[in-house]
Amino acid sequence: MAKTIELTVKTSQNREVIDITEQVNNLIEASDKLCIVSAAHTTCAVTTADLDPGTDLDLLDAVWQMIPKLKYRHPHNPAHVPAHLASSIIGPSVSIPVRNGKLVLGTWQRAVLVELDGPRDRQLIVTTI
Repeated sequence: MAKTIELTVKTSQNREVIDITEQVNNLIEASDKLCIVSAAHTTCAVTTADLDPGTDLDLLDAVWQMIPKLKYRHPHNPAHVPAHLASSIIGPSVSIPVRNGKLVLGTWQRAVLVELDGPRDRQLIVTTI
């Protein structure tokens, strides 16, 4: 049976990578499932990453290098377009297997929220199936 819980993550910087692994693990029941974590926003992303010192900044730098400097036409606020594009590149969600009630991640992998236009309160939808 699927279970969905909302998780609020408060970000503190304009751009940052936040480890959400333990917060998600605390929401998972002790069984083998699949966990899907989705961002309910278009200016942040969810993925897995290595969080050795500096790798968070490497991730942000690499993604921002992919975003061209154009005259954007977004009617609400053209200044937000780079954050929307970066979110689309990284992706709004990640699916991670669950074993014995914990996310199954590699040695260096962590589940992360990538803030691209903060600081804000971000809503994540955590679903286990």
